[in-house]
Amino acid sequence: MSAQLIDGVLLSQQLRAEIGQRAAALSARGRQPGLAVILVGEDPASQVYVRNKVKACADVGFHSLLEKYEAELSEAALLERIAALNADPAIHGILVQMPLPRHINPHKVIEAISTSKDVDGYSVLSAGELMTGLTGFRPCTPYGCMKLIESTGTDLRGKHAVVIGRSNTVGKPMALLLLQANATVTICHSATPDLGLYTRQADVVVAAVGRRNTLTADMVKPGAIVIDVGMNRDDNNKLCGDVDFAGVREVASHITPVPGGVGPMTITMLLMNTVEAAERT
Repeated sequence: MSAQLIDGVLLSQQLRAEIGQRAAALSARGRQPGLAVILVGEDPASQVYVRNKVKACADVGFHSLLEKYEAELSEAALLERIAALNADPAIHGILVQMPLPRHINPHKVIEAISTSKDVDGYSVLSAGELMTGLTGFRPCTPYGCMKLIESTGTDLRGKHAVVIGRSNTVGKPMALLLLQANATVTICHSATPDLGLYTRQADVVVAAVGRRNTLTADMVKPGAIVIDVGMNRDDNNKLCGDVDFAGVREVASHITPVPGGVGPMTITMLLMNTVEAAERT
């Protein structure tokens, strides 16, 4: 029996409706949620991402501020602009689109954003808050993955979850969020021998390595939940994930498609973090 698809598009729409209601309640009290998006340079993919984020803000009733700069913008000028946005009471979240030109240090830029406005959840302090269980902003993609798992009605307490990938933006925070939900977590990565040894024991697998067919049907425990974070291209240049979807779908109980699974949730959780930031002020 084929796995049930976890529809990220539908869940995203439901969550955005809730976000819109919260934004309307704030706006009625004179506190419209505001997100500043900064784009430096003309990377085509970044331009698409930024455009989608600005549109999403408008759809849920946020105020958005889009600032585009030439690739030659100095690091000092960018940091100065971030400082001004930190002090702007109309802005509750600040997002600097990555990647940045090589002459700008991304770590320095991320750390310049006020923690109260770090709606991407990327700063060292935000990461520390996540690790220690404090109320900070969760990185958007892992946050979205948790919502997708929750939508299946699964109680993660005592479940074994395997995260494939150890990046600072997905793998590590994903593991921490699963731990907070009382799962037993194993992190696997490029240096893990016999990946299937671990994934075949997992009740939940989150694949986030950026390499297609990393997880195949013979590596999955029957009835497992599989979350595919990967964004790759197959031999026909069609979008695909890290999971061999056709094969794994015949073994898992629930699985996210690519596209239409994790992708729609990332911007939605950015909106969720922004409305939470506005509610905290």
